[in-house]
Amino acid sequence: MSATGTLRPVEPRRKAIFLDRDGTLIVERNYLSDPAAVELERGVVAGLTALQRAGWLLVMITNQSGIARGFFSEAQARRVNEEVLDQLAAQGVVLQGIYMCPHGPADECDCRKPAPGMLIAAAETFAIDLAQSVVIGDKRSDVEAAISVGALGVLVLTGHGCHDRAWAIEHGYPITETIATAARLLDPPSVDAHPQQ
Repeated sequence: MSATGTLRPVEPRRKAIFLDRDGTLIVERNYLSDPAAVELERGVVAGLTALQRAGWLLVMITNQSGIARGFFSEAQARRVNEEVLDQLAAQGVVLQGIYMCPHGPADECDCRKPAPGMLIAAAETFAIDLAQSVVIGDKRSDVEAAISVGALGVLVLTGHGCHDRAWAIEHGYPITETIATAARLLDPPSVDAHPQQ
């Protein structure tokens, strides 16, 4: 094989924190469609500020089956996402990307967590090293999405986290009270020795 042209140094792939929305970034409200009801979860600003400072890329990944169920429109869901973005930005926290699955549990898609579609799409867009990345969420599906791409899954006990706590303990996955305590777990930021590998 031969090649011509100017050789350029390969850009190192980045590590990212993938964050669930409802029950993780914001207080869980069943099928939330009103931006006015968005409230950041406890520990979110402190935790994400620390992770951002440590060099992690922050990306939101959210299942929104309420769209498929007809509870609200995709436009309404996007407005809620924008409100989350705005509230975090007001505190100096920047989400680099937002990925949303609008499908229901019965739909055949590759993006609804625990399927890895949103993680893979973000990795391609932002040159993310999934093996050195972390998924933080309040459900088993978040941790399983992490496992499917070789990332670290961390269960937070906000939102629905308590329901899947026993499962996470049984399988040896990290459990933290909030995103702030998750940030302390990842400082120094290394996921070289996580239990699912």
